[in-house]
Amino acid sequence: MSITSHMARRVTAATAAAAAAILIPAVALAAPGRTAGHAAPAAAPRCASGQLVAWLGIPAGAAAGSLGYQLEVSNISRSTCTLYGYPGVSAFGPHGGQLGSAAARDHAHAPRLVTLARGATAHMELYLADAANYPPRTCQPRQAAGLRVYPPGAYRSLTIPYSFRACGAKGPRYLHVTTTLGGTGVPLYSH
Repeated sequence: MSITSHMARRVTAATAAAAAAILIPAVALAAPGRTAGHAAPAAAPRCASGQLVAWLGIPAGAAAGSLGYQLEVSNISRSTCTLYGYPGVSAFGPHGGQLGSAAARDHAHAPRLVTLARGATAHMELYLADAANYPPRTCQPRQAAGLRVYPPGAYRSLTIPYSFRACGAKGPRYLHVTTTLGGTGVPLYSH
């Protein structure tokens, strides 16, 4: 084999490799479902506490020593935002201090990204166990003045005025909350 034909084969192979490197990404961009030059839309940013208002929906009846609520979160801002995961929820007393432990996570639903357009509402299922279910010494019952809610990923809380008997001591998990669910909740009938 001559040196010239060997070099010609190498140049041909290099040219073919370069052409493939250019054509493969171009073909991928023009694949069905995509238009060249148009990327998939980016997800809306995470909802900040200042964009939201929290409130309790209609309660379901008491069952097995607990009461279920729909914990509603509405977007009151002018822009779309997203929520993903579990909120932080705890009770607070008349002077604002936290009562007992924060809510335990209820894994009844898998986490999903929830997009809230302006005026839209998402919800979480919230269960409050009766403080009387726990030994008084372990629970140290106190009267709660409300609930403090940290939207998923937020560092500033929202408050919901609501009076109920809560455990003042850390330890008993008398609050349970699910992940964020799309839409306004409907009353719960059992847990």
